[in-house]
Amino acid sequence: MQSAQTAPPRSSTSWTALDWWPPVGWWPDAARDLVSGSSAMASATFVLPPQAESVHSARSFATGTLTGWKLSELSDNMELVVSELATNAFRHGLRLAESRAREPIRLSLIRRNGLVACTLNDPGAGFPALRDPAPLDIGGLGLHIVESLSLRWGWAPLAPYGKIVWAVLRPDLPEE
Repeated sequence: MQSAQTAPPRSSTSWTALDWWPPVGWWPDAARDLVSGSSAMASATFVLPPQAESVHSARSFATGTLTGWKLSELSDNMELVVSELATNAFRHGLRLAESRAREPIRLSLIRRNGLVACTLNDPGAGFPALRDPAPLDIGGLGLHIVESLSLRWGWAPLAPYGKIVWAVLRPDLPEE
């Protein structure tokens, strides 16, 4: 498992914080090596209003989408990843961008081959980083959970502000 913790180089396409959602065929640049050739693709996007119930709604959306894609075996892990990324987007992304706190956060699931990328955008300028909390700290392990459940995770900046945080998951392969 790898994580991308530094800003990736800007691709030739620059997305803005106001209009980003995954276009058909989008896949995180830092995870392109996980997919090969042309493949079956699907995507679904859900706009999360800035309220506490949105994290629960995000989990429900992810579960429903995966069920529709016949990838229910991925639901438990995806619910945890979505919960952690959505919580971070609301807790840190909106707080750090108070003047833009009314802007929606978008959750997108993108299926390509047998992999699913979960992406969230938020207006915050801060970037996600793994922390090593003290034993008695409350919180601080969310990105460790994301890292342990995903093949790869990372983030990319949006212009002129904000970011996309993503994680790529794969259904458990049957044991041989």
